[in-house]
Amino acid sequence: MGKIAVVTGGTGGIGLETALGLAAAGFEVVVVGRDAERGARAVERIDAVGQGRGRFLAADLASLDEVRALAGRIAADCAASGETLGVLVNNVGAMFAERRTAGGVEATFVVNHLSPYLLTELLLPTLTAGAPSRIVNVTSAAVGLGRRAFDAAEPPGGYYAFHWYGRAKLANLAYTLDLAARLDGTGVSVFAADPGGAATDMTDGTMADPKIVSPALRLLWPLVRRRFARATSGPASVAARPSIVAATDAALDGRTGVVIGARARPVAPFRAATDARVAEAVRRLSERHAPLPTG
Repeated sequence: MGKIAVVTGGTGGIGLETALGLAAAGFEVVVVGRDAERGARAVERIDAVGQGRGRFLAADLASLDEVRALAGRIAADCAASGETLGVLVNNVGAMFAERRTAGGVEATFVVNHLSPYLLTELLLPTLTAGAPSRIVNVTSAAVGLGRRAFDAAEPPGGYYAFHWYGRAKLANLAYTLDLAARLDGTGVSVFAADPGGAATDMTDGTMADPKIVSPALRLLWPLVRRRFARATSGPASVAARPSIVAATDAALDGRTGVVIGARARPVAPFRAATDARVAEAVRRLSERHAPLPTG
């Protein structure tokens, strides 16, 4: 019986490179995405590295109903096969140039926080059964620009894509660190991984639009744009290293609540994400919009 690793958003970019790294480490890798053709191509590459150990599961992770169905499918597959879920990498992420909703909730918050939150919580029994196991939530330096108000899914003020993306990632980082404390001693370790940035489908084109930042930053747009360009020009294979390290490095055995930085080494977490008040507000908001089964 082998160990399974699940990578969301794993059919391309950083997610696929993460999947390839996990396959090379000996995992049977399940990649999750929306496009079956991309999924098939990803499995071919995974099989070439991992000797026939790749699978694709289709799910639109902007739909919380599909997240619930996905979690049920993964749990059922593990129960039926006797295989254990050793790693869950919540890699999926999205930033939208224009405001949009998913299931009536602002989409940036859904994709970057509620979706990985819900998938993780629903798979905790399976991860605990497979312990020692690891959860890796992909974070971003954009957390530094996110508003820290979590009374509602949408922050007050105008829609600025990069700031709203950073706020959703801040919510997820606060959840990640809070979850690590909650699961300490269970055998399930929880990590955050910052890829640092790469040229991906998400960054292609979107980061060149000044509308994604607040009016104050638009005054500095030539400088901001150059910084964005540098941050999103690297290869996805390098950006995947923090997630691969978080998922596989034996030096992290027995540890939890660690943030792996863009250079694939532990770094101090962003201070706001360690605030218990922020974590509690995020928990209440998550439970309101992505309710968990009772009992």
